Amino acid sequence: MIWPGNKKFAFTIFDDPDSQDERESRLVYSFLADLGFRTTKAVWPMGPLRATNSPGTTCADPLFRAHCQELQRAGFEIGFHNAMPHSCTREETIEALDLFRQYFGHDPVTMANHYNAEAMYWGPAIVTGIHRQIYNLSTFGRTRNRHFGQIRGHPSFWGDICRQRIRYCRNFVFPDINTLGPLPSMPYYDPQRPYVRAWYTATDGHDCEQFLKAITEERQDQLEASGGACIMYTHFGHGFVEDGKLNADFQRLMERLAAKHGYCVPTRTLLEHLENTQGLTTLSGWQRFELQSRWLWGKLFLGTT
Repeated sequence: MIWPGNKKFAFTIFDDPDSQDERESRLVYSFLADLGFRTTKAVWPMGPLRATNSPGTTCADPLFRAHCQELQRAGFEIGFHNAMPHSCTREETIEALDLFRQYFGHDPVTMANHYNAEAMYWGPAIVTGIHRQIYNLSTFGRTRNRHFGQIRGHPSFWGDICRQRIRYCRNFVFPDINTLGPLPSMPYYDPQRPYVRAWYTATDGHDCEQFLKAITEERQDQLEASGGACIMYTHFGHGFVEDGKLNADFQRLMERLAAKHGYCVPTRTLLEHLENTQGLTTLSGWQRFELQSRWLWGKLFLGTT
């Protein structure tokens, strides 16, 4: 892969908003900005209407919303993490997308599912065939009949809206720091999941501990040597700030990474570069089987998300 500006590799972060408040967010993002990183911060555009399934501040909070708008003006991308931190109807999702457009000037380009009823192709629907059977057995069926974003006729269906208004949706995460390793021709379209225009995979850094494992000095050097790309999936609300201070190892490793000659841009910009360079891949049956096998192996035996 040829990266703009003769950069040696690419790196970005997609940060889900779970458990994050304005104070912690400002601390993390001012640090990233000072190092020159420009990444993606996902939001819930609407405040909760019912009991929540996750802590975390939404864009209904004026101060938090202003903070996100400041980040956008500074070059960070704002992404979508479903409408709010609980399950929503189709009408609520549309309202949230309209609010997102009002707050940030356009529809979201990238998204990641929250574990709501309206999640797209989530739970058992993330895999097919024998992989779905294995998934259901390994999870004891706990996620069956919980996610309906792609089920036409269900109150939470919004697949047609997703296809119209969102370009890239995250699905599989892997332990590899080079996110392109499992599927170099990313982003991709899956004909078996037609309501999503394009999918992207990510590297598993779901909390501070896992994030630090993913960007060790050795792995940073591997990413640089491979000339690959890392889209790090994380929650900056999960352990990155303690007692009002950033985790010291996070600071050290990110400072080291920033000193390398990397293409450090938001998730949207990275995916657009990949798509413009190599097109939008239509997933073949074998590629689907290989991706699902690799993801299930990591989930069952390596503890990835």
